[in-house]
Amino acid sequence: MSNRDTSQVDVFFVHPTTFTKKPKNQYKWNADVNDSQLNRKTDETTILYQASVFNQSCNIYAPRYRQAQISSFSPKRKTDGREALDLAYSDVKKAFTYYLGHYNNGRPFIIASHSQGTFHAERLMKDFLSDTVLQQHLVAAYLIGFPINADSLSFIKPCNSPNETDCYCTWNTFAYGYYPSFYDYGLNNAICTNPLSWTTDTLYCLDTLNRGGVLLNFQKVYPAICDAQVHAGMLWINKPNIPLAKFYRIKTYHVGDINLFYFNIRENVAARISAYMKNSALLDSSR
Repeated sequence: MSNRDTSQVDVFFVHPTTFTKKPKNQYKWNADVNDSQLNRKTDETTILYQASVFNQSCNIYAPRYRQAQISSFSPKRKTDGREALDLAYSDVKKAFTYYLGHYNNGRPFIIASHSQGTFHAERLMKDFLSDTVLQQHLVAAYLIGFPINADSLSFIKPCNSPNETDCYCTWNTFAYGYYPSFYDYGLNNAICTNPLSWTTDTLYCLDTLNRGGVLLNFQKVYPAICDAQVHAGMLWINKPNIPLAKFYRIKTYHVGDINLFYFNIRENVAARISAYMKNSALLDSSR
């Protein structure tokens, strides 16, 4: 998964919820990090299909944590859900602290996440990067699959060009014309990045700009798999260009937030790292 011998940059990746089944043990609201079946599910899904997008350019650090059960995000589970999410975040925070103390060694890094992972990564950035020297080592953040409020991260700006650094990218993918039932619970005021242009404007991007996505057959690349356009806090796409797509009735492409733009993300990570390294070299030479 990693280019540890050659990479100059790390990525700290916080995986999304894989604890979706009704719990059958004492860990009612939080996953057991020693659950081998759940760990295998995590490794064979989000780590394989999402974290791997960074392995060409980065060392990957993707900690296991006592993730909150998926129903923790339900308004009906407000109290228990909040406690479960707080416990999950405490693990992510400890893991990041350990990473900084034992592995980072002053290297530039990226923070990346999806869904529940982004819920925690946003909080992590507030705790560790706001008005700190550490932010100078941040190449960029990819906070995907959970709404990031426009006013939430005041100390760092949304990325608005492919080579920009010290910024964050974020999006949530839906079918063209679709407003989910939870739209007014964060998406209505969310920042949205178009991963085909790496801007936050509303210009439509043709599918020809899509370098390729990956699906269940990880070895097969689907070029020009979908178009994309930012609309009112969401990323809208038409039906992906894949076999039998005309029969799909999917409106929410949450699980494909990364997969559908896999090679655009991979190339963008390399571009931002290159820009960061050039800027760092210029700063060093001017001192």
